[in-house]
Amino acid sequence: MPHEPDPPPAKKFKPGSVFFRLERNKPGMLLPKKGNVSTPIEVQRKQLPIYQAKPHLLNQLRQLQNAIIIGETGSGKTTQIPQYLYEAGIGRLGMVAITQPRRVAAISLAGRVAEEKRTQIGKLVGYTVRFEDVTSSETKLKFMTDGMLLREAIGDPLLLKYTVVVLDEAHERTVHTDVLFGVVKTAQRRRRELNKIPLKVIVMSATMDVDLFSEYFNKSPVLYLEGRQHPIQIFYTKHQQSDYLQAALVSIFQIHQEAPPAHDILVFMTGQEEIEALARTCRDISKHVPDGCGSMVVLPLYASLPPVQQLRVFQPAPKSCRKVILSTNIAETSVTISGIKYVIDTGMVKAKRFNPDSGLEVLAVQRVSKAQAWQRAGRAGREESGFCYRLYTEQEFDNFLPMTVPEIQRCNLAGVMLQLMALGIPDVMNFDFMSKPSPEAVRSAVDHLELLGAVEKREGQVLLTPLGKKMASFPLEPRYAKTILLSPEYSCSEEILSIVCLLSVDTVLYNPPARRDDVLAARKKFMTSEGDHMTLLNIYRAFKKVSGNKEWCRENFVNSRNMGLVKDVQAQLRDICLKLNLKLESCGSDTASVRRCLAHGMFLNAAELQLDGSYLALDTHQPVTIHPSSVLFQAKPAYVIFNELLHTSRCYMRDLCLVDPDWLLEAAPEYFGRKLHLTRT
Repeated sequence: MPHEPDPPPAKKFKPGSVFFRLERNKPGMLLPKKGNVSTPIEVQRKQLPIYQAKPHLLNQLRQLQNAIIIGETGSGKTTQIPQYLYEAGIGRLGMVAITQPRRVAAISLAGRVAEEKRTQIGKLVGYTVRFEDVTSSETKLKFMTDGMLLREAIGDPLLLKYTVVVLDEAHERTVHTDVLFGVVKTAQRRRRELNKIPLKVIVMSATMDVDLFSEYFNKSPVLYLEGRQHPIQIFYTKHQQSDYLQAALVSIFQIHQEAPPAHDILVFMTGQEEIEALARTCRDISKHVPDGCGSMVVLPLYASLPPVQQLRVFQPAPKSCRKVILSTNIAETSVTISGIKYVIDTGMVKAKRFNPDSGLEVLAVQRVSKAQAWQRAGRAGREESGFCYRLYTEQEFDNFLPMTVPEIQRCNLAGVMLQLMALGIPDVMNFDFMSKPSPEAVRSAVDHLELLGAVEKREGQVLLTPLGKKMASFPLEPRYAKTILLSPEYSCSEEILSIVCLLSVDTVLYNPPARRDDVLAARKKFMTSEGDHMTLLNIYRAFKKVSGNKEWCRENFVNSRNMGLVKDVQAQLRDICLKLNLKLESCGSDTASVRRCLAHGMFLNAAELQLDGSYLALDTHQPVTIHPSSVLFQAKPAYVIFNELLHTSRCYMRDLCLVDPDWLLEAAPEYFGRKLHLTRT
């Protein structure tokens, strides 16, 4: 039976909370849509639900140093509140920083607000994301990823450039967001103690554990922006589903046969491979459905999809044709797609998990939280009433975790610890986290950094080494920073910079399963038995040789935008290297030097072939397998290093490089003296 949703469980209204009731858009009232040219921007802004609350909201924000704002998706809080602050002169003495967990959101929001303010992007309104800074001396409203504000805090712990910091999408609880909470709170307190201009902190979210946030930010008041979401009917399954992909397929075609063609469907799935496989199946079946059903256009949406194809999900479907979008959780909060009437929620998501006991960080498919399930359901009620089909029972839903476990409690903290030490935090082991990671995870991170030579333990204290200080200069994972710093010793800094950049951006290769044979044929000319890193380097060199020709990229299944980004990233990393006086040179065709350097920097991710043909990760003794996408899948090299582990039915190593065991011993003699099972003659 359909189920009217209760309010999400995260909304616990505190005594003294302030409510702003916002009317839902009345029938016939034009809904504001991004880039809607038929309605002047001023009118669109006034039609947003938040506009009704503007005077009261500003009155509250003028008085408060800290505020938590809970506003339903689509209320207009992200684009309007920064403008309201600027227009009212709040925080005019400095800049207003608005942080986002994802770069795509920071860039698109800055573009939208610049358009609304009728200004060129980079002037009054700008943005900064990793490896890209579009701001100027005129910038007053600065959208940025939370990681970028964190990097700025290394050079300016009091964040003196800013008078207001707006922490948006706080419920996502990324590692950077959680660290930023502590850094901003400390900056606010220190500025008060030193009689500097006060720092106002505004935390915004659609769903959140309000008590936790309010308590952490000195019992700050909660401002609720209510209304906007249209009614949504929720359907649960009667029985547990053993195969959520099959259940999703059945649900898509059940809706397709019964609902008007103009009603589009959004399906939440976990990753590229299953999205592409289901898309293929849907397209095949849709050719054979009865004529009365209308046609169907099936569109995938995931982070590594080329941007041109991502944009297709926002375009209306042809007349009498239904749009079916198969998406990862990128559509939960980062993007809004108009026309969605039905949401199918598989209840699954792919997330990173780190086990400090085994030292293993894996990407695994797991259940969503209740808060995520509500976010997903809400996508059906953006423009009118909608329906959400949950492919799990109501009882299963009741057993979901209320909130997503913060990333800080399920990831490798080595990079976080390095950043905190670079920030000059005196006692990293006892940093003021909102949700404290386990002591084991903190200890494991410090041990990891010690093995890399970034920290040393002295008289019960953990201290940053000169190498660690240099590593913190790079906006990269510690192992990548270490590899770059070692590269001049092997005369291959240009090659290492290219490889690190290729691994740091979203995947540069596009692998449509429907054209598997074509992909393999195109890749063959770049493949090398030395592994995926060298294969990627060959593709990048070829890309540069043709000056990034778009036709070449299409023929070779290369994501031209991401390859272009690799060039930009490389230029910025090169600048950091020059500031650190690192010698930049190429080793030409001497690929052994490149692999040796990778072995020295990434030795913690090494695996050894066993007698039975399986592999063991040397650091953790975890059984691992070569991923089918690797060029080494059919080979059985004795020793490899890998970039990451993906856990599905087995634990797969992705992005591998062939290495010599002697190089591993050179990199960390004591460590590998214990780990390597070498029989020496």
